[in-house]
Amino acid sequence: MLWTLVVIPLIAGAALLASGRRADRWAPGTALPAAALTLALAVGAAVRRPEVSAPFLAGVPFGLRVDGLSAVLIVLVAVVLLAVLVFAVGEVGPGEPRARFFGLMLLFAAAMLVTVTATSMVALLMAWEVMGATSYGLIGFWWHEPERARSGTIAFLTTRGADLGLYLAAAAAMAGGAGALALDGLATLPDGWRDAAAAGVLLAAFGKSAQLPFSFWLSRAMAGPTAVSALLHSATMVAAGAYLLLRLRPLLETTAWAAGLVLWVGVLTALALGAVAVVQRDLKQLLAASTCAQVGFMVLAAGAGGVAGGAAQLTAHAVTKTLLFLSAGVWLAVLGRQSLSGLRGAARRKPMVGVLFAIGAVTLAGVPPLSIWAAKDAVLTAALHSSVPLYLLGLAASALSAGYAGRALMLVWSPADSTDSTDSTVDADSTVDADGPGRAGRWRTAPLPLLAAPAVLLGAFAVPPVWSAFADAVGHPGEPAPTWAEMAVSAAVALFATGAAAAVVHRRGDVGESGVLGDWLGLERLARRVLVTPADVLAGLLARFDDRVVDGGVHAAAGAGTAVARLTDVRIEPVVDAGVRGVARGGRALGRLARRPQTGQLHQYYAQAVVVLAVLALLLAVL
Repeated sequence: MLWTLVVIPLIAGAALLASGRRADRWAPGTALPAAALTLALAVGAAVRRPEVSAPFLAGVPFGLRVDGLSAVLIVLVAVVLLAVLVFAVGEVGPGEPRARFFGLMLLFAAAMLVTVTATSMVALLMAWEVMGATSYGLIGFWWHEPERARSGTIAFLTTRGADLGLYLAAAAAMAGGAGALALDGLATLPDGWRDAAAAGVLLAAFGKSAQLPFSFWLSRAMAGPTAVSALLHSATMVAAGAYLLLRLRPLLETTAWAAGLVLWVGVLTALALGAVAVVQRDLKQLLAASTCAQVGFMVLAAGAGGVAGGAAQLTAHAVTKTLLFLSAGVWLAVLGRQSLSGLRGAARRKPMVGVLFAIGAVTLAGVPPLSIWAAKDAVLTAALHSSVPLYLLGLAASALSAGYAGRALMLVWSPADSTDSTDSTVDADSTVDADGPGRAGRWRTAPLPLLAAPAVLLGAFAVPPVWSAFADAVGHPGEPAPTWAEMAVSAAVALFATGAAAAVVHRRGDVGESGVLGDWLGLERLARRVLVTPADVLAGLLARFDDRVVDGGVHAAAGAGTAVARLTDVRIEPVVDAGVRGVARGGRALGRLARRPQTGQLHQYYAQAVVVLAVLALLLAVL
């Protein structure tokens, strides 16, 4: 079952990519059944908990296993995959390369399924690489537009640079004696090697999950289609780093510095990117910054030891954020705009979508009794057991979450203003389907109610028996549940912040701005100054060294060789040639002399013998 779960999207996606434009017509009809079957197999695997292994290298198997934590993730990945593929049927029109799009989506999902079930570094690395490559193709799907292609490149290079941390971790595992490269064995490495492995894992996880200082790549990832944004930013790519930290919690516990670094990076990202989200003028950028902030809570949970809380936050965020992205995609199709000022009154034009977006926004705000309220409280409880200041910072980040959610909600439900209606900010991914211009289409709206339901119902995490059952299911029984007092405090914070943000928007209009916060803290410029510019300078210096020293040395050696050859040809060659000719002439002269005694007359031979004997006698007499 587990092999089949991975192979179905893998083969379907590879077949679509290999077929090219010839399969565009059949791409949705191939992808949707494959996604539905993947979901059915994921549910079955979550129940049966299979484990498989295949030999790969000597002593290093390729292993997959479904346990409590990965059981939640495989179902979540399959649900989100099916929802976004249904939406994509309406978004990616018949005239576009559908086979490439759906093929990349299925391959990406297969890689994510391997990532969350991998038991060894070999399987994890292979899936991690495929996930990064396919995400590059999906973000830069409209590659013919230079800025979108550039955004895909920036996102890929940023995550790819951080991904090198996994190779560091694998090398440390091999050097430290974990020959089988099992993920469970990283925590048992000797000191030093364990530190190196933890450093590599943290680097890869922070980069993939867009935590500080890597958060800016998620802003660039918005250049892809809405379906891609929903898939990457909910339960898959961005969540993969947080999942890896939750999975490797034993490694963080046994490494003195790792857990502390993880929890502080998580809470600072939740705060900083929450503030970034508050001032965004673009709905998709707001949701992207929100993703960084919400994943920050998952990372905080991993550092604080709240694995069940982190898994609950991951689950609630996945369905909620997918709902919000797809709702935004419907409005992009209807209005052709993505600026928040241009989306005033959007919820009134599409009331059903407006209600569903409101459910997602209120859930994202942490308002009770919805899912993120209950899940985030579990994370905050883990933070409280670690540090009171950490808990207070988490509450502040929760208030920011409520602030940007309340702002977006108020703007889309506000009456359209004549000045706003002239806004012409258009998102090129807002394609129009067969239902006609300015209409969302059945395919785009179909998944929304199915996503809204778990966003509401997962609020049952707040019920102690439900929470205990969930913690047992993910393999962390006994994890402390939030008290009703803590829940009341977080609920009050969420309600107050949501109401305050809505009131500010109602009275003063949109408060979005393009300062440092609006520019994502200038992280991309900082990365250019700290990494890209020094790399360019170093590359220039190395190029000059190559041109002047290495290449110059080669040219100098070639010139010296040529000069020696010319000198030899002009000065030495004639002397050598003359010497050879002289030897030849001398040889010929000696040959002629040697032939003279050979007359063929016997008396002359006797005379020559007498002469030779006389000479020998003389020599004997003298000596």
